Amino acid sequence: MSRHVLAVAATLCTVLALGACSSARLGGFGSSPVRSAAAAPAPLAQEPVEAVPSGPVTSSPLPPIDGQPLPPVAGAPGSPSGTEVAGLPPAAAPAPAPAATSRTAMVGNWTARDASGGTCRVQLSSTPALDLYRASASGCSNQDLSRVNAWDYRDGEVYLYQTGGSVAARLRGSSGSLNGVLAKSGAPLSMGR
Repeated sequence: MSRHVLAVAATLCTVLALGACSSARLGGFGSSPVRSAAAAPAPLAQEPVEAVPSGPVTSSPLPPIDGQPLPPVAGAPGSPSGTEVAGLPPAAAPAPAPAATSRTAMVGNWTARDASGGTCRVQLSSTPALDLYRASASGCSNQDLSRVNAWDYRDGEVYLYQTGGSVAARLRGSSGSLNGVLAKSGAPLSMGR
């Protein structure tokens, strides 16, 4: 038993000695280091920094683009008034705007006409359905159209979706008339108000 007591005492002494050493460096477990005033380094004195001149700044015209002549530069010799601003060549005519303007312009009741000449009603709702919008079809003889239950408007196109998430049709046009194709067959499809 005395061996056991000696082993426990030796272990306890070792733990206490290590604890004393670490507590001299740390203010205790979990606290920040403790430094005496004599051991703390003095703050560095910072002298003001002087700006160093980088030399004169010069300017010169850029080379012409693709061999085009340089436009007159404001204030340059030979410039008519000195107020002209160098510019880019004239821009091309703007592309025509897409006929359909927004998702809200597509909301409402539509009459769909498929390639066989059959018509039915398709309603595009503004009610969200996950990341799409609700849609319904009634009286459609075309099986793809009869299963339409959701729709979306992206990049100027109306997408009609079937139950299960597959695309039934893609159409493009204005808020009064859409033309496109059925996804599976590629048959033409049109929708009007």
